[in-house]
Amino acid sequence: MKQIVYLFIWLFSIQILVAQNSPTKIEMIPSNWNIPNDAIFEKFENRKTLVLKNGRATVKNLNFTNGFIEVDVYAKSIRSFAGISFREQDDNLEEVYIRLHKSNQVDAVQYTPMFNNESNWQLYREYQASTSFKDKGWNSLRIEVQNRSAEVFVNDIKVMTVDNLKTEQKEGIIGLWALFGNRFSNFRVMHSSNSEKEVATQTIINEDNIINRWEITKAYPYEEGKVIFEDFSKEKYITVSTEASGLLPISKYVKKTTFGSFEQNKEEYVVASITVHSTKNKTQIFSFDYSDKVLVFLNGKLLFKGNNAFRQKGVQFMGHMDINTNKLYLPLKKGENKIHCVVIEKANGWGIIGKLD
Repeated sequence: MKQIVYLFIWLFSIQILVAQNSPTKIEMIPSNWNIPNDAIFEKFENRKTLVLKNGRATVKNLNFTNGFIEVDVYAKSIRSFAGISFREQDDNLEEVYIRLHKSNQVDAVQYTPMFNNESNWQLYREYQASTSFKDKGWNSLRIEVQNRSAEVFVNDIKVMTVDNLKTEQKEGIIGLWALFGNRFSNFRVMHSSNSEKEVATQTIINEDNIINRWEITKAYPYEEGKVIFEDFSKEKYITVSTEASGLLPISKYVKKTTFGSFEQNKEEYVVASITVHSTKNKTQIFSFDYSDKVLVFLNGKLLFKGNNAFRQKGVQFMGHMDINTNKLYLPLKKGENKIHCVVIEKANGWGIIGKLD
């Protein structure tokens, strides 16, 4: 009898363990989702589906830390974006999406953090990948998340590893996102435990001359020709740190007054400043890049004006950043020198990176 009781307990424990490690399907029905006004639920190909035109749908009453999230996306040949968002808190989240019209191209899959409701894909060129999509039927997108890293699978093939999730948020809401319309079905989630042993890795450039702290202002509307040095030189600044690579993702620290509408946003700017101390009069090289536009002042004098916006230099121009793209020869004076960078942004990634050679 005792053996039977022990066997029953063992079998019951196994059932609980299996249940805990089984994916949960979130049906495409109104009671499970918060959706935009133009989204619809409908039966399609004998499936319950959600059609998102433009916007984000989130799962009600469910937080996610680690595990996997998977969804099926219906094939589409014209331009569209379909993605999974996770660990959403206070307008910040992680997002991976597929671009079904970009099958077999280098940016068919992309990862971006969202800071203050703004996408930042231009700042993270390393997190995009090529893959092929089915041109008929359903494509599956799965994200396996463990602490600060994520692996991305399309149709069960691993296509990308995100080795350092950027928001630093450990948990939050999950959901779906679409642009230009997509149909979703078969949304699954499985939770797993934390792994305290994992240590997030960052791309570190071993150069002592990379700028790793900036003084920045709040955001202001930008109008061509109306940014005056005498005005912003008196502004209140806060000190912020860059990522290990030297990249400063400005939206992480500053909230725009117009956001979330991509190229329909209005342009805004912040001023990013550093102080350079020199023991003598000399010329020093300032290597830098920016997104979208910049005005560079040294000691109140305008030295550089540039435009690196999406498609500004051709239809295929992405506006990605590289620290060695631009070089300025700075005529430093003995003592304290001030560099002010007016960084102007509309959409897709607000940032600056620089070093003093």
